[in-house]
Amino acid sequence: MFDIGLQEMLVIGVIALLVFGPSKLPELGRMVGRALRELRRASDEFRATVETNLHLNDPEPVIHPPTPADPPATGLAEPPPAATEAPVAAPAPPEPGEVGEPFCARRGSRLFHRRECGWVARIPEAERVYLKRVAEAREQGFTECPVCEPWEPA
Repeated sequence: MFDIGLQEMLVIGVIALLVFGPSKLPELGRMVGRALRELRRASDEFRATVETNLHLNDPEPVIHPPTPADPPATGLAEPPPAATEAPVAAPAPPEPGEVGEPFCARRGSRLFHRRECGWVARIPEAERVYLKRVAEAREQGFTECPVCEPWEPA
């Protein structure tokens, strides 16, 4: 980038030593190092935010329509049991990744989504934040996803 050799570095070091003096030079070096570290951290955070929140050019998840061979989605897998049959056992507990909260966001992100949104699948499970209400999401600083537009019934 700058193509600075050993001789140029020595000249810069001698000039810095003459201008700032031997007592201020280590302090100046620390300040420059901290500034560069903060600049790098801020640029990494900005890049991660842009990559996370602005994946608008990525293709939308494909949702295939049901085929005629599929049973209709009526919500009932079997006919209701007759009054003489034994009661059905309680439903199984949810899978480890399945949570009852209707909204989800990514840690350090700006947007929150409905759990059915296609973008939730892109959030790693370890980075997910589950939210119960839209008001709770707004209190934590999240804004609505422009794709799924989360809302709550009144």
